[in-house]
Amino acid sequence: MSIVNHDFTDRIIEILNLHSGGSGRLLLKNSELIQYLNIKTKAANRGSKSRAGLANHYAIYVLVEDYINGGFNTINGYADYDGAKFCDLFRRQRELPFGSKLQNHALNHRLNEEFRKYFPSCENLPIIRDVGSNRYWINEKLLLADLNERQINLAVPIKEIIEAYIKARKSAFSEFMNYCQEIVDIQENSPEKAIDFIKGLFRPNVDARIFEIASFAVLKQYYADRRIYWGWSPEELIEESLVLYKTGRTNANDGGIDFVMRPLGRFFQVTETVDAGKYFLDIDKVQRYPITFVVKTNESCAEILKKIELQAEAKYQIKAIVKKYIESVEEIINIPRLMAIFKSVLGSGKGSNVVEEIILQSRVEFNIEAEEQDVLTFKNADM
Repeated sequence: MSIVNHDFTDRIIEILNLHSGGSGRLLLKNSELIQYLNIKTKAANRGSKSRAGLANHYAIYVLVEDYINGGFNTINGYADYDGAKFCDLFRRQRELPFGSKLQNHALNHRLNEEFRKYFPSCENLPIIRDVGSNRYWINEKLLLADLNERQINLAVPIKEIIEAYIKARKSAFSEFMNYCQEIVDIQENSPEKAIDFIKGLFRPNVDARIFEIASFAVLKQYYADRRIYWGWSPEELIEESLVLYKTGRTNANDGGIDFVMRPLGRFFQVTETVDAGKYFLDIDKVQRYPITFVVKTNESCAEILKKIELQAEAKYQIKAIVKKYIESVEEIINIPRLMAIFKSVLGSGKGSNVVEEIILQSRVEFNIEAEEQDVLTFKNADM
């Protein structure tokens, strides 16, 4: 496969150069595992669409670390090694920055499955696992790469690549949070800067989680100014503001709906795709209950809906079925619509509330409190 080039690729080559006398690009070309890490580190660029999920990075990291701790990168004998215990690997993963909520899926199957997807012709998978003893090994064959008629062991550079990536991610998140706080502090004196900051979060190439958080913050303030009157009888009506609730962590892939509005009971789903299959899956989750889709695109709402309809007709062919699905799309909110809504929120003087909500949700999403407690450990490079 062709090599993916992005901002962090140069850092990967720089690390490989240090361990190969300047042959980093050749090592990248000759190692499927390094190529996989290159693919998985696109999110080091803050503007990447790639989500900074770390489960697969850390599955590789803890196994390579175990390999190095045993000295197998300098001596033979890994084939005779009893393997690492799952409990030790799992505990180590959760000690790492951003790793406190990691599950066991990457170690057990997801890393191997994704690696196979990218490298279907490769005979080796990264993790070797013995289910009976619950022991794990890194596939040593993937740690060895040909370099000018000799083999080089990549365990140490792989460990350093993942460490460099995590430092880049932590730096990006710290910068983001610091900038958010700065905007809160100065928004009264410099509202233009606050506006530009939030506008920058509504781009097709922004991180998916940040887009979802920013969308929620803007929509929550927008609907808070809308009131309805309801009750059991015309004589006993209650005046109530619309309240938007975030129902879980962003991009959790947990089968849930992203936002719910009370008391109307509207459902909102945030997506970055115009794939009818994805929309209909979300609609089926709630038995075709109407859903508002917040889409990370500049395409017009009419264009998006038309694309969905055409895909539905191609897939289902039966007009009655297509009609039921299309009718379940209550509203489509694209980036231009979000910008218009944000303009309305600014007009009502609630721009600072949006920024504060973004900070609050970001701290929850990125485990900022938990990570701040580990800053010293992180800086002391126990990783």
